[in-house]
Amino acid sequence: MNPSRVAVYARISRDAAGTGLGVARQEADARAWCDTRGWTVAEVLVDNDVSAYKTKTRPQYRRLLTGVADGTYDAVVAWHPDRLHRRPVELEEFIDVVEKTGITVATVTAGDFDLTTPDGRLTARIIGSVARKESEDKSRRIRRKHLELAENGKVSGGGRRPFGYESDRKTVRPAEAKEIRQAIDRVLAGESLRSIVRDWTERDVQTVTGAQWSPTTVRRLLSSGRIAGQRTHHGAIVGPGEWPAIIDPVDAARARAILSAKRVPGEVTVRSYLLTGFLFCGRCNARMTTQPAIRKGHKYRRYVCQVDRGGCGRCGISADGVEALVVADVLDVLDTPALAAAQADHAEPAAPEDDPVADLEARSAELAEMFAAGEIGRVEWTTARDALHRRLDEARQTVAAEARTHGAAVALGGKGIREAWADLTLDQQRLIVGQVVDRVVVAPTTRSNNRFDPSRITTSWKA
Repeated sequence: MNPSRVAVYARISRDAAGTGLGVARQEADARAWCDTRGWTVAEVLVDNDVSAYKTKTRPQYRRLLTGVADGTYDAVVAWHPDRLHRRPVELEEFIDVVEKTGITVATVTAGDFDLTTPDGRLTARIIGSVARKESEDKSRRIRRKHLELAENGKVSGGGRRPFGYESDRKTVRPAEAKEIRQAIDRVLAGESLRSIVRDWTERDVQTVTGAQWSPTTVRRLLSSGRIAGQRTHHGAIVGPGEWPAIIDPVDAARARAILSAKRVPGEVTVRSYLLTGFLFCGRCNARMTTQPAIRKGHKYRRYVCQVDRGGCGRCGISADGVEALVVADVLDVLDTPALAAAQADHAEPAAPEDDPVADLEARSAELAEMFAAGEIGRVEWTTARDALHRRLDEARQTVAAEARTHGAAVALGGKGIREAWADLTLDQQRLIVGQVVDRVVVAPTTRSNNRFDPSRITTSWKA
């Protein structure tokens, strides 16, 4: 008896144009094949633009497997065995299900497979192994091609255009390039990503897809080598690209260092308090956090030592008072001829030098390529990778510190510290405070009244 509940399965790994023509051809051939044998097609299951080599789930294939197991289908037809499987582990799962149900498995180009017999299973496994080898060879060729393109600074890939460039990925789009330049300047001047996102959203600066900007997408954009005219490979800069730079590579490296440096533990990204992260409890040494208080109907800004943040809960202080005191001390420290000289030194970008972060990133990418090509083993790779990542974290912290020093000068815009202070954003003020203040310790109060007591404040300065 001919099968009357045939499931046709079609799949193609890559459908760059999104037309579905590849899977449509597979379906047409499978239907014609079934018609010549009098088989009845009950359903067509399609995974378009989904690889069977990678570990990504194929939704329709999983549905096919379920249908075979529960008796929904009495035969499966595919264009070729490699449309069904390219990974031996999936083939073995399929064999187990077919053995239990005894259904027929056929292909348009390679005939039937009786997976209920040893010879049929052997044939399927051999074809599966060959398909796996072909996939690995193709993957290796593609990796080598992309590495060659990267080393030569060539554009690769298709898809949507990058922000700041036209669809050819080479021609600069002036309006977007202006936004990128201003955003880099703002990062160097100490402004947060959330502040940039808020500004772009309010001014309706559109992403390439029209989606909403987020700190993550802005970080990815401003950290990319592309905007500095640099080619990246596996996230590491490997050389100059064939497209024009929007940002000077020196400023781009500074911004990347700031954006990639590890945040201070307990630090938050949305701020309305100047000294968040700088204040510590004098009783238990816990980092103090913010907690507004209300007295007689008025809201007051306060820093407190909170129990649920690991503190003792027995220390608090007026935010206005401690901020005014610390700012006055910071201005006294910084309003000197020495700062003016340092500001002049950092007003212009330094001459391009070797970038330790880019060098270590490139070495990390090269190490990954060696592992992927089988030139080194997993133990060698992980040992070298961990050592490189430690050095990379250190290099990023160092470059970020230097970038923040430059950024503090940029924020002042050539003005004196006292003259410029009131016009700076909170992020910029924090950047400048962080250049000289290590921590501020708040001693517990010894008085019963609510008056601000400056003697409770001890500021530790950076060397």
